[in-house]
Amino acid sequence: MAALAISTFVLTMQFFWLYIDDLVGKGLDLLTILKLIGLVCVSTMTTALPLALLFSSIMTFGNLGESFELIAIKAAGIPLVRFMRPLFIFTIFLAGIAFLFANNIIPVTQMKLSNLKYEIIIAKPAIDLKEGIFYDKIDGYVIKLGKKESNDSVMHNIVIFEKKYALQDNFIMAESGVMRVSKNKKFLEFIMYNGWRYQERGARSTTNTEFTRLYFKEYKKIFDLKSFELNKDGDNIYDPKMLSIRQLGNAIDSLKNKDSIYIKKIADEISPSLRFMLYKDSNQTFLTQKNIPPITNFKQIIPDSISKNISETAGFQFPSIQASMVTLSEIYNQNKTAASLHGIEWHRKFTLSFACIVLFLIGAPLGSIIRKGGLGTPMVLAIIFFVIFFLLNNFGEKFAKTGEWSVYFGMWMSSLVLIPVGLFLTFKAMRDSQLFNQEFYYRLLHPIKVTLRKYFKK
Repeated sequence: MAALAISTFVLTMQFFWLYIDDLVGKGLDLLTILKLIGLVCVSTMTTALPLALLFSSIMTFGNLGESFELIAIKAAGIPLVRFMRPLFIFTIFLAGIAFLFANNIIPVTQMKLSNLKYEIIIAKPAIDLKEGIFYDKIDGYVIKLGKKESNDSVMHNIVIFEKKYALQDNFIMAESGVMRVSKNKKFLEFIMYNGWRYQERGARSTTNTEFTRLYFKEYKKIFDLKSFELNKDGDNIYDPKMLSIRQLGNAIDSLKNKDSIYIKKIADEISPSLRFMLYKDSNQTFLTQKNIPPITNFKQIIPDSISKNISETAGFQFPSIQASMVTLSEIYNQNKTAASLHGIEWHRKFTLSFACIVLFLIGAPLGSIIRKGGLGTPMVLAIIFFVIFFLLNNFGEKFAKTGEWSVYFGMWMSSLVLIPVGLFLTFKAMRDSQLFNQEFYYRLLHPIKVTLRKYFKK
C-alpha cells in the first residue's frame, strides 16, 4: 500500500506540475480543488499500480537478499521460481483487479474529470487559453493570446481566426480584451478594444472578391459553448477514454463498417458531375482488338464540332469533383483516426493490466540480484525501468496514432520489449548472477586496466 501511495502521489504531482500555473490564484474553492485531486488520483491508479508492483517487488526481494534469507531458502532446496510462484499468482490477481478498474471505474472518472474541467472553464473561461498557443477547442474558431493578466480575464494582443470554407479565413486582431461567460452559461462573450477586423467577401468559384478592413474601438464577439458541453447523464461517446471494452468494441465495428459506405458515397456525389457516364455503354470496351488501333487520345473518339464544348464543361466540372474528393478524403481520414483512437483505448485497458505482470517479472529477480533493501537503490531502479516502460508505451502510442505502426504493435511494444528483459533477469537470479556486483566488474576490468597502464608507460 505504501508503494501504491507513493506511486499515485508522484503521478498526481506530475499532472499538477503541468497545470499549477492555471489553477493557483484563479479563485477556485477548496471543494473543487479537492474533487480535482481525487479524480486525478483515481485516473492515475492504473498507471500507478504497475509502478508500485515494480517498486515493492524490488524492495521486498532486495530486503530478503540483504538479510541472507534468499540464500537460506536456496540452501533448503527451494528454487527462486518456486518461491516467486505465490507472489506471481497474487500479481495476476492484481492485474485482473486493474483490468476491472480500468474497464469500469476509469471511464466514469474520465467523464467526471471532463465535467469538472468544463465547470472550471465556465467559472474562469481563460484558464484553458495559454499564452502564445493557438487554441482550437471552440468550433469554427482559433484563438491566440499574447499575454494574460493575473486575474485571468483581461488579455492582450488577441488574434481570432474565424474558419470559413472560403478563399480566406476572416480574422480579428485587438490590443486588449475581456472574456466572460453569459448569465445562462451557454455563450462566451469576448469584448475587445482597439483592433481591426479583416474580412473577404465573394463567391468561392471566383477571385473577384471584396476585401474589407474595419477598425473598432470596442467589439463584442460571442462564442457558442456547445463544443464544451458534455452529457451529464451518461458517457460521452466522442471520447474513447470514457468507454468500456464492450462500448469500444461496438464503436470500432461501427467505424470499420463505414469504409464500405465511402465507395457508394463517392459514386453518388461524383457521378452527377461526370455527365458522360450517363451515356456509357455497359458492353463498351477499350481493349485493343485485331486490326483496330489502340485509343491513345480522347480526340480520336470526340468529334471536332463538340470538342470545345466538352473541354469547357470539363473545366467547370473538375473543380467540383476535386472539392468533393477533398471533402470525402478528410471525412475518411477523420474516420480512420477515430478508429485508431478507439483501438488504442481498447488495447490500453489490457496493456496496463498486463504491465503489472511484466514489471513484477523484472522487479522480483532484480531485487534478488542487487540484494539491497530500503528506499534508496530499489527506488532508483524502479524509476529507471518504469521510465523505460513509459517511454516505450508513449512512443508506440504515438506511432499508432499517426498510422506508421499498427495499433496492436504500438500498444504492446513495451511489453514485447520488457518480457525478454524479465526472463533474462530471472535466469540470472536463479544462478546467483553478479550482474550488479561492483567487485565482480572490478575484478573483471582490473587486468585490462593493468595492461593499459603498462602500454602507456612504454
